[in-house]
Amino acid sequence: MSKSRNIFLLFLLFLLLLGCEKKVKRVDDERFAFGTFFKISIFSNSEKVAKQSIEDAFTEIERIDSKYNSKVKGSLTDNLNTLKKETFDAEGVFLLNEVKKAYKLSDGKYDITMEPLMTVWGFSEEVPPRDTLPTKIELEEAASNVDFSQIEIIGNNIVINRDGVKIDTGSFLKGYAVKKAGEKLKEAGVTSGFISAISSIEAIGVKGDGTPWKIGIQNPNNPSEILGIIELNNQSMGVSGDYQTYVEINGKRYHHILDKETKYPVEDKKMVVVVNKNSLEADLYSTTFFLMPIEKVLEKANSTPDLDVLIVDKNDKIYLSENLKFNKK
Repeated sequence: MSKSRNIFLLFLLFLLLLGCEKKVKRVDDERFAFGTFFKISIFSNSEKVAKQSIEDAFTEIERIDSKYNSKVKGSLTDNLNTLKKETFDAEGVFLLNEVKKAYKLSDGKYDITMEPLMTVWGFSEEVPPRDTLPTKIELEEAASNVDFSQIEIIGNNIVINRDGVKIDTGSFLKGYAVKKAGEKLKEAGVTSGFISAISSIEAIGVKGDGTPWKIGIQNPNNPSEILGIIELNNQSMGVSGDYQTYVEINGKRYHHILDKETKYPVEDKKMVVVVNKNSLEADLYSTTFFLMPIEKVLEKANSTPDLDVLIVDKNDKIYLSENLKFNKK
């Protein structure tokens, strides 16, 4: 057989093999958990495998929700809030220790026992919306039960040493669920995927076409507009903003990120965006950094590998950490 014929047959075989390759498809699913919508998108050449991977990821999200969410009756955290003592597993202790790090980093500003103050302001399903500002007496009484130092971790035993103190998992658990869902997808061999829980995001690899995931950052003054774009490649994002959850009293908006010293919403920032490689930390830090001075946040970001921040202050000035690439619109 001639050399040219051999080359022709090899070329023909190459074309046939290309034709046999399965086309990469995008598979999406969306479900409700933690009081919001989780959306998972995967690029895969097997729709069946992708759907099973997504199912396993949502099962993991539901596991974390039912086991640790302070709003879920019978969860470990709900039991702790009710009984003031509970035995946590290693995972639960890990979460509380991560929270403790954020508490220390922020000099106590970040505190997961803020529920009494949140309730007084009307940020609770258990109370009707307020039409008047909380009184000084109401705020001081609520603040007397805001104290993370009353949470004691003794091995696997967790104790709350004051009756009025309760844990609220809302500022970090959703990010952890995104992280664990991402781990499930990676274990299943997913190399291109995206998990979104509104303010908590994880990007696995890049999109199916090889380009980075482009995330539109909302304008805090008009959330229907895009302030700019941040590209993610194997990264996570957490966002906290004054426009996300708020009450309106006497025509003025009061957002839900409260300063436990003033007992009022934080005033120096409108939005904090955190980009790193850990969805739990991204969620946790977005709230923690909202409560910290801007200079300290930038110092922390610039001295920590794989940690970037974007901050919009009360005057709409944008601050960026040294390595963050932000394409402003």
